[in-house]
Amino acid sequence: MIEASIAIPRLPEASEGKGGNTMNDTILEMRHISKEFVGVKALSNVNFKVKKGEIHCLIGENGAGKSTLMKVLSGVYPHGTYEGDIVFEGEVQQFGRIADSVKAGIAIIYQELALFPDLTVYENIFAGNEVRRGQFVDWNRTIAQAAEMLRKVKLNVNPEMLVKDLGVGKQQLVEIAKALSKDVKLLILDEPTAALNEDDSANLLQLLRELKAQGITCIMISHKLKEVISIADSATVLRDGQTICTLDGAKGEITENAIIKNMVGREINDIYPKRMGQRFGGDVLELKNWSAYDPQLGRKVAKDVNLRVRKGEIVGIAGLMGSGRTELALSVFGNPKEYKLQGELLVEGAPRRFGHTSDAIRAGIAYVTEDRKGNGLFLAQDIKSNISAAHLRGISSNGVINDNEEVKVANEYKKSMAIKAPSVEQLVGKLSGGNQQKVSLGKWLFVGPKLLILDEPTRGIDVGAKFEIYTIMNKLIREGMSIIMISSELGEVLGMSDRVYVMAEGEIKGELSASEADQEKIMQLATK
Repeated sequence: MIEASIAIPRLPEASEGKGGNTMNDTILEMRHISKEFVGVKALSNVNFKVKKGEIHCLIGENGAGKSTLMKVLSGVYPHGTYEGDIVFEGEVQQFGRIADSVKAGIAIIYQELALFPDLTVYENIFAGNEVRRGQFVDWNRTIAQAAEMLRKVKLNVNPEMLVKDLGVGKQQLVEIAKALSKDVKLLILDEPTAALNEDDSANLLQLLRELKAQGITCIMISHKLKEVISIADSATVLRDGQTICTLDGAKGEITENAIIKNMVGREINDIYPKRMGQRFGGDVLELKNWSAYDPQLGRKVAKDVNLRVRKGEIVGIAGLMGSGRTELALSVFGNPKEYKLQGELLVEGAPRRFGHTSDAIRAGIAYVTEDRKGNGLFLAQDIKSNISAAHLRGISSNGVINDNEEVKVANEYKKSMAIKAPSVEQLVGKLSGGNQQKVSLGKWLFVGPKLLILDEPTRGIDVGAKFEIYTIMNKLIREGMSIIMISSELGEVLGMSDRVYVMAEGEIKGELSASEADQEKIMQLATK
């Protein structure tokens, strides 16, 4: 394990390490780091060591302290606001601000990209670090050097393009190019593939391998265990703000079972909790030859779909990115994109046509979006306001909101869904991804739906939080609700669904029962 590396010289003589002694194998050591927020211990005596030129993954459940530790390292939380020492390239560092860590050669790329959408690619790459000739910015050299940075990250775009015209995957590469322009030695990436499709994710991971070959050290925070296993030389697990272990890839220690056990403090032999003896009722939703035409795209995003969902059933919808899964869900949920619709939609056998999402809600249909931060939640508001947002009538009398009832309802969902927060007054933007997802679920459960459409319900959350979401889903099914689950994770589709529909190019390519579905059959249908 990496913990067995040769000991670093005793402080404060750490500067001796630059002369080819025992420090030459280590670029970073964080010693006994502790950090508190208003009495809450976010980090407790954390020790973390990274070798030069390796890809080191930092993993743990939401709220384990990963991002906090990296904010300590990068100077977001300046020296003096935490206990312990940061040793970088053999010297104790006292970063007072982000600019200090950048000057030392440390760059961090957050999950929420820090780009200026209305500026060009080259302006973003050199923002705050402009190429100058005397007192003036040399724009010609800036563009030329930006093009060179883009070549390094294998991004074939015009540096004069506006960032807002790029996809998320390409924007991520612009962020890395920006870091490389500052002669980065240690690159930190916080959930870099969370918002990327499979191709963009694979391209990014390959780029990290190439940067490693060039001598750049990487720390990657990720919830995606397959990515960690495929790319990590070492992996450190945090739990409840403490270092649990460091696993060595060369020794075969980085396995899914080892990671999960150390992350959650117990073995999860079956990530997908089983439902026993479920019985299905009549059809809650049925679509017959259902089509949705998008006027903006000039084509159908759903074509002659035939689908049904029974009471007490989880129906999975699988398919590749762009297959039309989300578009189908939105066409059913009140058609907020204003598609031109054809075909029949039946709710409990009765034909319906919804002119607005509120009509779908009144009919007992709820939709939990895949983009909880952008469209699902009010991040600047508290838990109670978010939970009541979709059903204000449930806490109102004569048009006046009953504040006490709102708090009561929010506390009930906080308890039943195990939302980890000091109180329902906590701002949702301050919660971990898993707890944000629980709030998003609670918001729509308060509506009291018969059918819950979950679009990528576990995207960007860790394995422990996923298990909790799956457990909530099973509880809802036992209580008689029906669920449509859209997911890009085939394991999740197979592990949670009673039946699976596979979509491609807006069409249903096949229907599989739980007993006959497997990854190979789904992929064959998805690529038809």
